[in-house]
Amino acid sequence: MEVDDVSVREQLFHNKVRETFICVLLFTCLYILSYLILTHFKKNADYITTDDIEDATVNKIALWLCTFTLSVAVCAVLLLPISILSNEVLLTFPHSYYMQWLNGSLIHGLWNLVFLFSNLSLVFLMPFAYFFTESEGFVGCKKGVMARVYETAVVLLLLTLLVLGMVWVGVALLNNTARESLYDVWECYLPYLYSAISLFGVLLLLLCTPFGLSRMFSVTGSLLVKPGLLENVEVEMNCAAFEEASLSRKLNSDTSCRISVNVEPLRMQFLGVQAKRIALQMRRRASPWQRNLFYPLAMLLLLALTVVCVLMVCFHVLELLFDETAMPRGMGDPRLGTTSFSMFGSLGAAVQVVLIMYLMVSSVVGFYSSPLFTFLLPHTQDTNLTQIIGNCVSLLVLSSALPVFSRTLGITRFDLLGDFGRYNWLGNFHIVFLYNILFAGLTSACLINTLTWTVQRELIRAFGLHKLPLTVSRTTIPLKLLLDNGLSKIQ
Repeated sequence: MEVDDVSVREQLFHNKVRETFICVLLFTCLYILSYLILTHFKKNADYITTDDIEDATVNKIALWLCTFTLSVAVCAVLLLPISILSNEVLLTFPHSYYMQWLNGSLIHGLWNLVFLFSNLSLVFLMPFAYFFTESEGFVGCKKGVMARVYETAVVLLLLTLLVLGMVWVGVALLNNTARESLYDVWECYLPYLYSAISLFGVLLLLLCTPFGLSRMFSVTGSLLVKPGLLENVEVEMNCAAFEEASLSRKLNSDTSCRISVNVEPLRMQFLGVQAKRIALQMRRRASPWQRNLFYPLAMLLLLALTVVCVLMVCFHVLELLFDETAMPRGMGDPRLGTTSFSMFGSLGAAVQVVLIMYLMVSSVVGFYSSPLFTFLLPHTQDTNLTQIIGNCVSLLVLSSALPVFSRTLGITRFDLLGDFGRYNWLGNFHIVFLYNILFAGLTSACLINTLTWTVQRELIRAFGLHKLPLTVSRTTIPLKLLLDNGLSKIQ
């Protein structure tokens, strides 16, 4: 019995070491990837004086915190895909020796770590990074990095007390248990705070994702080469070449009346036109297969993914009315490898993973396309540290709400693990049902509006009506004018 007990404890110890090593290895890879992404967008600065060297140290520490936050955001995006694919792998190879490391304990631990680090980043690390970059040290104290650390710690402490006080007031107003909750911060305040943050992220996804699904068509169209009926690359390249030559003559002219202040904007305009001409040259060299096949296939794929998302949400609405198990809930012990989470087996699980990633990309596109958040859009080697902090916080809010968002809409039947299933509003039928109805309605409206306007705009371009001197409105184009102009072109 003692030998068996020792062997069991050794096995548990080895399993824990293996899970820790896998989590550290995964997070290290994501940290390196996040650091490369942030340094690609971060604005480079020259530090010469002593104060500049101090600012460089502060910015370096803030950049490390931003890298940590972005890596947690990427890991949160991968939570559901990793869990779904792990279940399918264990179903396919149930007795494989090389798949013994892939178990429910590893997946559950990964969910708990992402939940812990995401809330730690949102509540402490990102506010610390922002206040740290804005701090200068207390008046009368010796200047240096530690003086900034002390000031940032004091400001962050005051902010924490303010937030806890607001949560305490909210708990007192809702449950009338303020006197007891003063002694139970961990079990009362923090769940309410986590629920509020997750609800904000899910509402933000509700607003950004339908708009992003409609914007995906135009964004993808701008990256691909369109067929000749929809785009005349030769004419656009000639116009760009003429504009580039005109700007080049203006820059190279030696007239004495030129003001030196206006040279820089003119040079930036010249570089932009030159980059546009080079891009058009590359598009002109595209093969006929790439020009006439890839664009229609990409548009059809986006349309199919969007329609499948809407149909799955509509089906989930019917499930909510007749099946109680359709409600999102937490799962304590994930028994992976017992049954598939899709009625279509491995193919359905792969479709779920593709849809989850597609919804995440669409939400990011919709977020940066929104007029409220366009100022956060990063630019290559031209994004300051404050914008990077704002981007990391926004991406973390969106990504940490993605598992709850996907389960609430019924994209997957994989229940939420760990503390992700402890949110108070998840058990409210009216909130979940109304959320599904709003998502289906907003997505359908945005999709119909985008498709009708896109088809109308491409018809105008194909028949040459965009070259008319009159202003053509999207609601005042008679059908007879379109047909007559098209027939005359054919003749």
